[in-house]
Amino acid sequence: MIVFLIVFLGRTLYLRFRKHINPMTLGVGKKGLRQIVEFTFFAGLLVWILEVLFYALNAPFRIFPPPLDAQLVNSLPVKVIVIALITISFIIFIWSLISFRDAWRVGIDKKTPGDLVTTGIFSVTRNPIFIFVDLYFVGTFLVNGTLIFLIFAVVVVIGLHYQMILEETHLKAAYGKAYQTYCAKTGRYVGQRRISDSG
Repeated sequence: MIVFLIVFLGRTLYLRFRKHINPMTLGVGKKGLRQIVEFTFFAGLLVWILEVLFYALNAPFRIFPPPLDAQLVNSLPVKVIVIALITISFIIFIWSLISFRDAWRVGIDKKTPGDLVTTGIFSVTRNPIFIFVDLYFVGTFLVNGTLIFLIFAVVVVIGLHYQMILEETHLKAAYGKAYQTYCAKTGRYVGQRRISDSG
């Protein structure tokens, strides 16, 4: 968690002050339900981070009521596997930031979207950051094993899938045929397809 927050904050500050790009675009330029959903997602992420820290520090209190603290999974072999899962998710995250270069954004940036990135990890998946977040939330549930972290994981996986679809609509409008060609070759989650010269 600490490594993720340091890298996240470092990249955000670098783009903001060295490149004069605002990478935090959640809710910016949105209205109505979409703005509410994006701000709620961000607030939920902050609550999740606090809850993870409370569990990690074995704090005597929790944000959520005791019924949500019910233990669903408590297995040492699962926890060992999850260490590998979270390690893979961090490799995906770092590779994503390297591949993104200055085009990294949190949310949909209609003003300064940056270049369409299709190389590096983006040649394997169109949404590596979302895959990282999905794996990290699922891994956090499996490590802690409590109902509240299962709820967070389910909500995040569903919410990020919806965000992927919104971003695809934006990217089609912003990059046109180049993005459509990229979609034809690279899967939303994972996978590559070979496209013949004839189409």
